[in-house]
Parts: sequence; structure tokens; C-alpha cells
Amino acid sequence: MLKLMLAVIIGLVGAGLLHLVIILSLPAFSERDAYSRVLGEGPPHRFHALAAREDAAGLQKTDPFLDLAVCAFDLSENPVRLTARGALPFWSLSAFDSASNEIFSINDRTSVGSGLDVLLATPVQATALRKAQPSPLAQSIIVETRAVQGYAVLRAMAPQASYRPMTTQFLAGADCSPVELR
Repeated sequence: MLKLMLAVIIGLVGAGLLHLVIILSLPAFSERDAYSRVLGEGPPHRFHALAAREDAAGLQKTDPFLDLAVCAFDLSENPVRLTARGALPFWSLSAFDSASNEIFSINDRTSVGSGLDVLLATPVQATALRKAQPSPLAQSIIVETRAVQGYAVLRAMAPQASYRPMTTQFLAGADCSPVELR
């Protein structure tokens, strides 16, 4: 009986210490999430190209055949339009909320035309856009999300070195900017 009581006490003390360590270490881990790293790349509403080496924000591209760019966005005031044009073997875009849950994904095979034209909006903003039906946004894919803040990752494939200038130009010409609602 004494051995059982000792085991229970040691287990409770051990569990208490484990919980204390986890609670005290949470701030250190919460500052190293993907959204915080994307915000560290630079100002929001602008695509930032990632290099093969880890940068100050802790991000890098690891696939030698894919060039990457990231853009942090905030939908609290206006929807955000993501656009890019260019003839590439493959490109894809994924949008994530601030907790890194995927909101939307598209690639050149599933887009209209082969160019990227996506509008991220809250449900209220999307309703306003559909009512107004602005002609410049007529071909845009409207994606409704409840997430107000998040980030987008744009990937462009360069299967050979000769494609690298095209992917660089594609990512440099990509736009991630708010759209005024009228």
C-alpha cells in the first residue's frame, strides 16, 4: 500500500512539473509559428520572395525546383486580391489563416485562364462584392473566409535552370493588395 501511495504522489508531482514546464514554454513556441514568420518577412499586402537560405524571419525554400513567395494579409477593412500572370510549367497558391489552417488552394490547372486572380473576403465583404459586381473583378474567384488575418504562399515551378528567370518574373509581378469596397 505504501508503494502505491508513493507511486501516486511521484506521478502527481511529475505531472505537475510537466504542466508547469509546458505552460512556461508556450510563449517561446507561440512566437515561432508560420504566421509570425511571414509577418517578419516585411510589410503585409506584398509578396516577399523566399531564398534557399533561412532568413531573419526563419523562412526558406527547401525544394530546388520551386520558387516561393509569401504575403501576409488582413481582411479587417477590405478584401485582398491576389494576382499573377505568366506562362509557367506549374504554379500554385495556398491561403492560410493565422493559425496555419488552409483556407483555399488553387493551381494553374484549376484557375480561369491560367493566370492567378483570387479575391479573399469575409462573408460580409463577399456579399457586398457580389451585389456591386465591379467589372474589373468579374473573372476573379471570390473566396469567403471567416479568418480576418492570414497569409498566402505562391509557388512557381522551375524544372530546369532556364525557367528560373520566368519564375522570378512571375513572383516579382505577383500582387497581394487590398481592394476598395464602394
